[in-house]
Amino acid sequence: MDFWLAIVAIVAITSIAKVLRSRHLAMARIEAARGDNTENAALAREVAALNSRVAVLERILTDNRSSLNLAHEIDALRDR
Repeated sequence: MDFWLAIVAIVAITSIAKVLRSRHLAMARIEAARGDNTENAALAREVAALNSRVAVLERILTDNRSSLNLAHEIDALRDR
């Protein structure tokens, strides 16, 4: 093999390896970003559920009812 041909082959192999490595790193970043979106969606669902629970508690506290009715309503909500 000629000296210059060996140099060209080494440069080509190195360039291809760098391109493949860059592609691999980019794909890893994309997958990490997708994971963050699913985590954000799960957190958003949890916040929505907590907001609805707070709304129920606010409704219970602001209604003018006796403490006996309040205890029954809390027990009914626990059974859901």
